[in-house]
Amino acid sequence: MIIKTGRFGQLTVGDDERIRIPQGILGFPELQNYFLVDPADDTLILWLQSIDRPEVAFPLLEPKIFRPDYAVRLSSMELRELQLESINQSAVFSVLTIPDDVTQMTANLKAPLVINLKRQVAKQVVLQENEYGIKHTMFKELRTHLMTINAQRGARDDAGAGISAPVALKNIPPSLTVKGLEL
Repeated sequence: MIIKTGRFGQLTVGDDERIRIPQGILGFPELQNYFLVDPADDTLILWLQSIDRPEVAFPLLEPKIFRPDYAVRLSSMELRELQLESINQSAVFSVLTIPDDVTQMTANLKAPLVINLKRQVAKQVVLQENEYGIKHTMFKELRTHLMTINAQRGARDDAGAGISAPVALKNIPPSLTVKGLEL
């Protein structure tokens, strides 16, 4: 299927790329069909693009990138809805708010989007833990994390051996640009 998006122009989406969110995203319950877009820019941000309303797209980021201790616990009902045996079989994303001043970027840690990538079904869950907020300012944490990875990469390159970054982080560019701001 061909989708004309507001942000990315015309994109071709296969049936195997469609993600169903039966209950929608908070505030958008009527929008239930999406796909992930990797804009192939130098950011770690993916976009959850609506098929139902092509002008709607949500920026997403894996919270473990900037908050390594982040943990999601799902109820047995949520696991059933997502057709999962455990949270380890899913991808977890925070929905971002990116204002003009990207240093004020926030992540919703309280209500992550959990995606069963095998079944292409997702749910935005509201966590019961009180330690997470809906507007977690995360720019400094993300920047610190990326600087650490870059330092490890430099040490590995200098030594010619061994520091192994987690698979999801191996392709982090030397600098991250978000809306033109270099970290």
